[in-house]
Amino acid sequence: MNLRSFIFSLFILTQAHSLAAEANGGVIFECGPDKLTHLNGQLNTYQQELGIDTSVYKVHQGEGRLRVSLKDPSVYGTLYLRWDPQYGITEERISLPGKDGLLEVETVSKKEILLALMHEGRETIFKGDACHIDALKEHIQIRQMIVAWSEHLHWSFPDGESAQWNQRYWDQGNLKPKASLDEAMRDFFINPDKCSLGCYTATKIVIIQGILDYFRRVKKDDAMADAIIKRLKSDDDVLVGIEPGAMWSFQKPINLDEQKRLGKLLKIQTQVAPMNFIPGDWVYFVNTDKDSSEKDGYEGSNSIYMGRASFDDFYNDNEHHYLYNEKIQNIYNWRNGVFSRSRHFQRMQILSAEQLHQFGLSPEEGGFLVKNRAIPYFFGFEPF
Repeated sequence: MNLRSFIFSLFILTQAHSLAAEANGGVIFECGPDKLTHLNGQLNTYQQELGIDTSVYKVHQGEGRLRVSLKDPSVYGTLYLRWDPQYGITEERISLPGKDGLLEVETVSKKEILLALMHEGRETIFKGDACHIDALKEHIQIRQMIVAWSEHLHWSFPDGESAQWNQRYWDQGNLKPKASLDEAMRDFFINPDKCSLGCYTATKIVIIQGILDYFRRVKKDDAMADAIIKRLKSDDDVLVGIEPGAMWSFQKPINLDEQKRLGKLLKIQTQVAPMNFIPGDWVYFVNTDKDSSEKDGYEGSNSIYMGRASFDDFYNDNEHHYLYNEKIQNIYNWRNGVFSRSRHFQRMQILSAEQLHQFGLSPEEGGFLVKNRAIPYFFGFEPF
C-alpha cells in the first residue's frame, strides 16, 4: 500500500460514520455435544497455531451449537483487521507456479481470514459432515489461494470490444474438446497478454484457478480436482454458472428457476452487513448512475476481496489492488468519465467520509454494495 492510500484509509477509519453491527455473527459448528466439546479443543489449538490470542474472542456452546466470535468487533467491519494492534496480523508468503517455476507471493494470512470469519455481520455455519475442524481449515486455505492468485494480475479490458482468448485452449470462451482445463486456467496467469476479459469472466477465472490449484497442487487430491473439472464441464461450458443464480437476486425480475439454480463451485450468503468482507469473497458493486451504467462493462463491478481493506485490480490500473475507499470512488467516478484511474485521474472527484459511508450501503439504501456474497462450498464436507 502506498503512503497516500494508507493515510486516506486512516482518515476514513477515524472520520466515517459508524455502522450498526449485526448481532450473532461468527463461525458456528452444529452437531452433537460430544463432538462439539472435542471440536472446541481442536479449534483452540488451531487458533493458537495461527497466533490468535484467547483474549480477543469468545466461545458459546449450547443446544448443539458452538459459536466462536470476536469480543470487540470493529464498527468498521472486517476491513481494518490487518491494522488493529490487538490482533497482530501480518501477511503470509506462499508459492505459486509461474512461467519459470514457483514464485513467492505475499498474500493475506490465514489468521486474518479466520478473524474475519469470526466477526459479526454474518454467520458461517459448519454442520453435518462439515462439523469438522478440517472443513474450517480447508475453507480458509481455499480462500487464501483465491486471493493469492488475484495478487498480481494485469489482463486487458475489452472496453466495449469482444473478449480475446488464447486460441490454443479456447474457442470464443468455450474450452476446446482436447484442451486440458488445468493448463488452460494456468495459461491465463502465465500469458496474460493473450487475452482480454471483462470483470465477470476474470472473477470466475481467479476463483476456479484458486480452488483447482489448491486441490491439484497443494493438497494433491486429484480425485477432488477431477470432480471439480467434471462439475465445471457438466454443461459443456466451464465458465458458466460457477456462482448460484441467487447471486443476482437484486436484479428484478429474475427467473424463478435461475433464482433456485445452484452454483457449480460457489454458494450464496445473503443479507451480509455493510463493510463485512472475508478474503476470497466474490462481491458485487452496482453502478447506480443511469448514464454510465449503460456503457458496456460498467453496469457494475465484480470483485474479489483480498483482505487488508483491498479489492482486486484485474487490469493493474491501480498498483494491483483498490483499497475500499478507492473502489467506492472508482465506481462513483465512472459518471465523471473516469474509466481508468491512471489515464483519467484529472477528472476524479474525491468523496467525503459521509459519501463513502452512503455509497458503501446497499442499492436499496442508496449505495453500491450488494448484500450477497458468493463463497466456496465446503468441498468434500457437503454436496456440491
